[in-house]
Amino acid sequence: MPEIMKELDIERTIELLNSIMEFELAGVVRYTHYSLMVTGPNRIPIVEFFKAQATESLMHAQQVGEILTGLEGHPSLKVAPMEESYRHSVADILSESLNHEKMALDHYKKLLGVVADASVYLEEFARTMIGTEELHTIELKKMLRDFS
Repeated sequence: MPEIMKELDIERTIELLNSIMEFELAGVVRYTHYSLMVTGPNRIPIVEFFKAQATESLMHAQQVGEILTGLEGHPSLKVAPMEESYRHSVADILSESLNHEKMALDHYKKLLGVVADASVYLEEFARTMIGTEELHTIELKKMLRDFS
C-alpha cells in the first residue's frame, strides 16, 4: 500500500530554514574567531580545521538559503546570537565547538520533524545534514579525548 504524503507546512519550514541559516552564519563567525585564537604547538592543523569548519558553515548557509528562496521565503539577514566565553584554550574552543555542533544537530532534527513525509527532497536534505553534524560531533569528541 503506498504511503500518503502529508502536506508540507511551508510557513514553518521557512521559519526553521531561516533559523538554521542564521545559526550556520553564526558558525562562520564562531569558527573564524576560533581559528584566530588558537595558540600552541598544534596551532597549524587546528587552525586549518576551524577554517574548514567556517567554510563549511558558509556552504550550509548558502544551501539552506537556496532552498528557502525556492520555497518563496525571504532569507534573514540576522546571525544567531553567540556568547563569548573569553576562554581560548584548545580544550575550551573544542568544547564550545562540540556544543555548537550539537545545537546544529537539534536544528536539523526539528526541520526533519516538520518535513518528514511531506517532501522527499527536504527530508533527504535534513537527513544528510543530520549525518554531517553527527560526524562533526564524533570528530570533536575524538579531538577532545586528549584533554579529558
